[in-house]
Parts: sequence; C-alpha cells; structure tokens
Amino acid sequence: MVIEFSNGKVIATAHELVIKLNGPHMVTLQAQTDAVQLIGRGANVVAVNCSEAKWSIKMDNQEQLSELAAQLGIAIQ
Repeated sequence: MVIEFSNGKVIATAHELVIKLNGPHMVTLQAQTDAVQLIGRGANVVAVNCSEAKWSIKMDNQEQLSELAAQLGIAIQ
C-alpha cells in the first residue's frame, strides 16, 4: 500500500514500513512493523523506537494514519 502525503510517500506492508521524503536529499526511513507506534489525537505521528533507530514523522491528517493502521495491523494510540 502506498499513501501519498505532503512531504513524500509511505509504503507499508504487513511486515515493513518505508517512508520516502521529497527533496534533493532523497531521505528514506525504514522500520519493521514491530518497532512502529502510531500516535493519534490530532498529533498524527508515526514513531519508531527500537535499539537500532529512533525517528518520527507527522502525517497530514487522521485519515492517513488510519489507513496506515489498517495496513500494518497496529492500533492508534
């Protein structure tokens, strides 16, 4: 599944999440789904926190976060 947002796109499978950011630096963030946390209540943030990496990114709206939650099988907190 691919979700477009204002700063790039999110590619999600049942096992992995990849975020490709727009811009000349071609930044790519990647994580296994067990390290992903979805934070709702207006924040709409995808956060990754594991021993290998720690990062977060804000989505544009709650609908994008809900689509991602459904694809990954992760509840929004």
